[in-house]
Amino acid sequence: MEFKDVVKNRYSCKKYSDRQVEAEKLNAVLEAGRLAPTAKNLQEQHIYVVQSAEKLAAIDKLTPCRYGAPTVLVVAFDKNNVFTYPGEKRDSGVEDAAIVATHLILAAADEGVDSCWLNYFDPDKAASALGLPENEEVLMLLDLGYAAEGAGPLPNHESRKPLTDTVTYL
Repeated sequence: MEFKDVVKNRYSCKKYSDRQVEAEKLNAVLEAGRLAPTAKNLQEQHIYVVQSAEKLAAIDKLTPCRYGAPTVLVVAFDKNNVFTYPGEKRDSGVEDAAIVATHLILAAADEGVDSCWLNYFDPDKAASALGLPENEEVLMLLDLGYAAEGAGPLPNHESRKPLTDTVTYL
């Protein structure tokens, strides 16, 4: 698929079928995340693939915003392996994990797999419920699967501000 079509047509799927993502497609999505750039190439991300009924149920208890996808990717990062920017106010953890997550989402769309970025949950409770190491912080959950019949973009999906409202040349 052409990149501009991937970006234009991808939407946040809110209703999934029970059809599991094929291993080949899942691996392509995960590989795109692996190739994402990170500050100083620290590669502090860790992606957990959740497919068991037990762990999906644990995630369902964390958020009302999971939409029944048969796979959830948990994107976390190692808090002890980040680059601290000048000024000491920010580090690369959230930023790098967000770049990884974006790669995952776009690769999924390119593979014909639907997704939805989930962020309405307590990251500490998610890490605890999933038994993640204490040094890792969860950035987001990514529903991954195939849209159920009748699913589609929200009505405002194509509503975008003009570039003149969001871009300034200095």
